[in-house]
Amino acid sequence: MTKKAKKENLIKIIELLEKEYPTPECSLKYEDPFHLLVATRLAAQCTDARVNLVAPELFKALPDPKAFSLSSVEQVEEYIKTCGLYHTKAKDLVALGKTLVENFDSKVPSTMEELTSLPGIGRKTANLILGDVFSKPGAVVTDTHFIRLCNRMGFVDFKEPKKVEDAMRLLLPPEKSNDFCHRTVMHGRAVCTARNPKCDKCCLKEVCTKNI
Repeated sequence: MTKKAKKENLIKIIELLEKEYPTPECSLKYEDPFHLLVATRLAAQCTDARVNLVAPELFKALPDPKAFSLSSVEQVEEYIKTCGLYHTKAKDLVALGKTLVENFDSKVPSTMEELTSLPGIGRKTANLILGDVFSKPGAVVTDTHFIRLCNRMGFVDFKEPKKVEDAMRLLLPPEKSNDFCHRTVMHGRAVCTARNPKCDKCCLKEVCTKNI
């Protein structure tokens, strides 16, 4: 499929997903940018549902960067131990709090370079923050659902997150990219699942290459 054909097909898919999922949103619950930053770090190799169960008590005890910066790794571990990889995550979160306090006046920064300089924060999380918090166009969040769907729909034929991000940024209208990422996650969970996708019930069945 040529780049032009991919763009034309992508526009059709965007329109169909907009009808199917009129209200795209992040499934992580949060009250402020810092809480979303922490929640996305916790969500690595953990379900968003689990993070949403753990986060309220964590933020009740440690509500802001300063609180995390003054906490011990062991204290954070007690709150997040059911999230998986909690030793590493706790170390990152304490370091994250200290870095935000010392270098960013306790505020979540608004550029890719600054966000990815934070402990434990990669491009996937940075793009989510840029799109959801700062409403910056062109944010491409390479969630596992997004990567799977982009392959199945024929837009890419590789799974490396950075390569998928770069390729899709060239195809997606910048003002549509953030919502499109959320909609692919919603569709990936509901219909285009990793195993046994429900292709017969899919709103994209007429335009998807079904590259399974």
